[in-house]
Amino acid sequence: MDRGLRLLHLVAEAPAGLTVTEVANQLGIGRAAVYRLVGPLTGHGMLRRDADGRLRLGAGVLHLARRAQPLLAEGALPALRRLAEHAGATAHLTVVEGGEGVALAVVEPSWTSFHVAYRTGARHPLDLGAAGRAILAGRAGAAGPVSSSGELQSGAYGVAAPVLGVPGLEASVGVVALAPLDVETVGTQVLAAATAVATALR
Repeated sequence: MDRGLRLLHLVAEAPAGLTVTEVANQLGIGRAAVYRLVGPLTGHGMLRRDADGRLRLGAGVLHLARRAQPLLAEGALPALRRLAEHAGATAHLTVVEGGEGVALAVVEPSWTSFHVAYRTGARHPLDLGAAGRAILAGRAGAAGPVSSSGELQSGAYGVAAPVLGVPGLEASVGVVALAPLDVETVGTQVLAAATAVATALR
């Protein structure tokens, strides 16, 4: 099982896929052993072989990911509620799916007269908006808050920070508001929420 999981991780980190020989070399095992691993994983839809015979992730991984999303959202909600109330802004957990950022959980503040209505399931490019750019910063090892202004919606302001240290998860926690945000104050709150979410999901 350990080898099978390591194989899935290797393929997931190789956008162009991997050959059986490449997998064997990276795992330090023989090609025959790789074929024995590939058979069941392909049968369960976790892996597929493209026209060139390279191994790629299969649709079964997406099915598992979708089943896990409600658990991620549930684990993040307490920290998101605290963040929304303290910042007075709509808080959200954004995850990477299919190369885009997707709002997985959204919490609106209870005490503000006006706030941004941000729909769960909303998608956007990772290079636009604080949530996506925080994820990209996290990939580069940067943990600090990222701010944005009007990148996804005119008149909307965002601050987000990456969720780090959760294996297999690329995500950010952030807030979005209709007025400029104090990046120093809100950034501290967002960082604390991102840390709390990471702790809850480990």
